[in-house]
Amino acid sequence: MPTRLSIDFEHTSRSWWNSGGQELWEGLAGESDAPRVVVEDSIAASWLAQAERIPGWSAGPDFAPHPVASTAVPDDEPVEY
Repeated sequence: MPTRLSIDFEHTSRSWWNSGGQELWEGLAGESDAPRVVVEDSIAASWLAQAERIPGWSAGPDFAPHPVASTAVPDDEPVEY
């Protein structure tokens, strides 16, 4: 099943982005301004494990704790990788 990784714009801290998260996101998304990307579960899990190690990952408020959100893509939704 594919996973959608999306920038959580309600996460207002920039510390993760400034500590290497920007480069990690661009490496996955291919573009600095891409708000979301759909990848296979294994790639999402590996990417999230790296993302969690960067300072600032959990610096957001309770309703948006991380700068990037992860959601499963429903089976009936068309997917573009």
